[in-house]
Amino acid sequence: MRYYYFDDNFAYERCRSKLANGSKYKKAPSDGVMNKIFCNFASKQKFKVMLTLKQIRENKEVAIARLAKKGVDATSIIAKIEELDDKRKAVQAELDNCLAEQNAAAKQIGALIGQGKKEEAEEKKRFVASLKARSTELAAEHQAVEGELQSQIVLLPNFPADIVPEGRTAEDNVVVKLVENGSTLPEKALPHWELASKYDIIDFDLGVKLTGAGFPVYKGKGARLQRALINYFLDCNTAAGYQEVEPPVLVNEASGFGTGQLPDKEGQMYHATADNFYLVPTAEVPVTNIFRDVILEQSELPVKMTAYTPCFRREAGSYGKDVRGLNRLHQFDKVEIVQVALPENSYEALDGMVAHVESIVASLGLPYRILRLCGGDMSFTSALTYDFEVYSQAQQRWLEVSSVSNFESFQANRLKLRYRDDNRKTQLAHTLNGSSLALPRIVAALLENNQTEEGIRIPEVLIPYTGFDIIK
Repeated sequence: MRYYYFDDNFAYERCRSKLANGSKYKKAPSDGVMNKIFCNFASKQKFKVMLTLKQIRENKEVAIARLAKKGVDATSIIAKIEELDDKRKAVQAELDNCLAEQNAAAKQIGALIGQGKKEEAEEKKRFVASLKARSTELAAEHQAVEGELQSQIVLLPNFPADIVPEGRTAEDNVVVKLVENGSTLPEKALPHWELASKYDIIDFDLGVKLTGAGFPVYKGKGARLQRALINYFLDCNTAAGYQEVEPPVLVNEASGFGTGQLPDKEGQMYHATADNFYLVPTAEVPVTNIFRDVILEQSELPVKMTAYTPCFRREAGSYGKDVRGLNRLHQFDKVEIVQVALPENSYEALDGMVAHVESIVASLGLPYRILRLCGGDMSFTSALTYDFEVYSQAQQRWLEVSSVSNFESFQANRLKLRYRDDNRKTQLAHTLNGSSLALPRIVAALLENNQTEEGIRIPEVLIPYTGFDIIK
């Protein structure tokens, strides 16, 4: 096993092709030293971010600059937000004045009646009635403007953390760790879709018959391997202190909004229109929404949960060689970890989640690397994301198997997820999540990297779960 560490694109590009060719290069500093450096990247930072109206208005130029790092030109949206906020304030001021005048006039009616000024009292009543009608109009206008204002605010993604690299595409991501686990493959190594057919463990054509492309049928030892991986990942997570839950795989609109999939990823989600439910794209959605509109005690944090669900993504616009076989599916299995943490501890929690996911990937004996995503390649909700990729030797390409992210208070603000601090004041918590792990590309790499003349060898850690050590 060899470890390589990069923190700039030049070094990465220089070495990327060498890994594919099996070349050897100078060993980097010891694993312990580099892990300390790697895990301190984020923990040294101090980020307390949520996209509130006050922050957008008081730090407009900062907001525009930080969102530009994600490739978002927020100038026009923020201008619209300011315009709507000014209008909201003006309507609110007129409404307040109208109500105050209405209350004052109502008090005058009693005094006029007491003085025997009946005609003046009746005139004042008509005046109060007109004020009530105007107040009703203003209240409705205020509600409409408030709704439009909120609809603009939710279009803005989360701010990227300071250490997020500049860049627009995956080519600009920074490799922070690379581990080569070499294996000797047969002279004519097969890609996993050919291995699946050869050993009759995954039937892609049958999936097309039953549903459509991207819905494979796992058979025999292929199905057993799926179940083994799910159980192994869950056992690893629960051993690390994550409580297992089994959530629904259909969620309502409020849940999709809370974690940021709606309205940003509406086109990528399967929608059960009759009931207005959405099939989950990840267990992050139902698990994190367990805490929607919840106030936790500070002593309850951190909350650590894990769940397995099938996941559903339309993947609209995906085509070509990169979607063959298991590389990109519409339905796939994934095990997720979620944390709710104190703001001051969330980057330490992120370090721990990255280390935990790495331990699982490493135990499978696959070549892997960890990348810090650039601004343009990050999700709508993330402040900082690390991706894990395993190397497929038969396909000669890297396959993403996990994303681990800190959302800071962005999701919590949408979820109204809070905690009571030492002073009994409610504060927004921070949320984090990570794949541990997504199965399809793990299976693809396991099949391709462990193929031998005799069959496909099973990693030692999985044998107690599969009940067999080779597929032949």
